[in-house]
Amino acid sequence: MSQLLYEGADWDFDKLQRAYDAIERIGAGELGLEIYRNQIEVITAEQMLDAYAGIGMPIMYKHWSVGKRFAQNEMLYRKGLRGLALEMVINSNPSICYVMEENTMTMQATVLAHAAIGHNHFFKVNQTFRSRTDADAILDYMSFARDFVSDCEERYGVRAVERVLDAAHALGDQGVNRSGRRARPQIAKERARAIKRMEEERSSYNDLWRTVPKKDSAEQSGDLDERAARASLGLPEENILYFLEKHAPRLKNWERELLRIVRNVATYFEPQRQTKMMNEGCACWCHYKIMNILHERGQIDDSAMLEFLHLHSSVIFQPEFDDQRFSGINPYALGFAMVCDIERICTAPTEEDEEWFPDVAGNGKPVETLKRAWADFRDESFVRQYLSPRVIRDFHLFKLDDLGESPELLVDAIHNLNGYRRIRKALAASYDAAADLPSIEIVDVDMHGDRRLVLQHVVRKGRVLDALETRRVLRHIATLWGHSIVLREVDYETGRAFAEHGASAGAF
Repeated sequence: MSQLLYEGADWDFDKLQRAYDAIERIGAGELGLEIYRNQIEVITAEQMLDAYAGIGMPIMYKHWSVGKRFAQNEMLYRKGLRGLALEMVINSNPSICYVMEENTMTMQATVLAHAAIGHNHFFKVNQTFRSRTDADAILDYMSFARDFVSDCEERYGVRAVERVLDAAHALGDQGVNRSGRRARPQIAKERARAIKRMEEERSSYNDLWRTVPKKDSAEQSGDLDERAARASLGLPEENILYFLEKHAPRLKNWERELLRIVRNVATYFEPQRQTKMMNEGCACWCHYKIMNILHERGQIDDSAMLEFLHLHSSVIFQPEFDDQRFSGINPYALGFAMVCDIERICTAPTEEDEEWFPDVAGNGKPVETLKRAWADFRDESFVRQYLSPRVIRDFHLFKLDDLGESPELLVDAIHNLNGYRRIRKALAASYDAAADLPSIEIVDVDMHGDRRLVLQHVVRKGRVLDALETRRVLRHIATLWGHSIVLREVDYETGRAFAEHGASAGAF
């Protein structure tokens, strides 16, 4: 009797179930990977486009930007200018894994090993996800967010709701705590608190402004009140959405809740920004390992294995720098290469490996070592800890320095003994999620005068803000704050302010 899980390209739900059961036995049973319970859903191309538009969430509140993204993605797909992902997986409990109905059976098996096992394990064990997301409650919270936005549109009008959401979305990147000062939001408690707040509908007057001294107060008393008020604000504050939600004097309770929803959604997606390369490396290693085991045991035939290898090599393909397809380092390629390299270092190390990685070289425990790495690191620290000279050589990595005014670039390090550590340090820094975002903080509020809000952007390596885009975003902040806004750009090394942008609040 044949041991094959399936034959040919066609799939049905019985084949999917048999394949998933075999894949789960290997991934969760033999390899010891920790996973949430899986919910597999087969969707069409249009449903995948809809998932793209809803930023990957199965439930999303209404906003015009969702329809815009759907129309744009659909146009590109219909014209053949872009393809669709073979799968999409949601960081939730149960983990929802979407697979495309157009996939062949081998594609479906690969996707199940990649997403339902690999991504699922990474979501569950990685500390960045565990500290910032609540997989048990996210789906209920998104359902609440959808209903809350719809209720607000009925009560206060679509335009009023859209104005708040537009402003909040413009500040999405500035709505995440990157310094780790606050604990992970408790989504279930947030939902209960929001419902209670909506029912009570208290006054929009903010007690914060009672700290502003009266006109007949003594000057010394005024200074004390001002210092106390500023201390209560917790300045400086990097999370602009959080500050506005808590302290904007003119926002109503429902408007504050909309800011909180956008902030919680931004926080939910932040770990994916910080762990993209590791996450894909984990998933690619899982599907490669599991599919090879299935082939070795005679559960998939040679034709299925050849199709898998073609698919796998396409996913981890790294174009050369002069290739028209080159757009940087492929996170699938580097992630998979580093994971396989760690496995090699654990089982068959060279003298070079023993020098660079004395703690893991030759320990004979590749899976345990990988599981610890997937749990404890994010992209930046993973590269800084585990990028080996061998991978640097395989990828022909070198470091360029841009000298600013000079018309030429300086080759600062190449893949040799003198350059390995500088290359590894530079590549790790490029995976720092905060490095690509401007360092902006709220630093002051004029408590006595016009309540002007003062922000500061610390400029590093001459990377100043775009003036037009800055004014547009500041108008959104001024809309939510209700008073004028000023943003000063300050040089990191000298502390000198060299540019200033401002915006005034319009009618809200």
